[in-house]
Amino acid sequence: IFKISNMKLILHNMLTSAMIKGVKKGYPLLLRATKVELQPVEFDAGFVVHMLPRLDWSGVTAAVQCLNQPDLLQDPLPELPPTVPDDYANNEDFLRKAHIALMQLDVIEGCLVCPETGREFPIAKGIPNMLINDNEAA
Repeated sequence: IFKISNMKLILHNMLTSAMIKGVKKGYPLLLRATKVELQPVEFDAGFVVHMLPRLDWSGVTAAVQCLNQPDLLQDPLPELPPTVPDDYANNEDFLRKAHIALMQLDVIEGCLVCPETGREFPIAKGIPNMLINDNEAA
């Protein structure tokens, strides 16, 4: 069991702005980070295997590309393949790389951006604020 105290990419992959009036999909949210931390989290292969089918892998890789910048991270992240390997459940190297991306990257400051409207949702102290105004609600 783990405690999510900051926004991790596993959460980012599940967020949408579809609650905004006129937005059809609102996914994936663009990620603009100004502060990112890499925090150690114990590797749990079973958890990663369980979560991978529920995730949009292209959204994960796009988010990692946004965060894999020298001004955000001291060391580059491991390279992720463009698609999930067929044998992912038995591929420990892949599972460890996916674990780092999904569970160890903490987005501390920045914003999420609706891909359809450009509406920004701030991330402050590791918490994304997805609240919208009454007049924005679908």
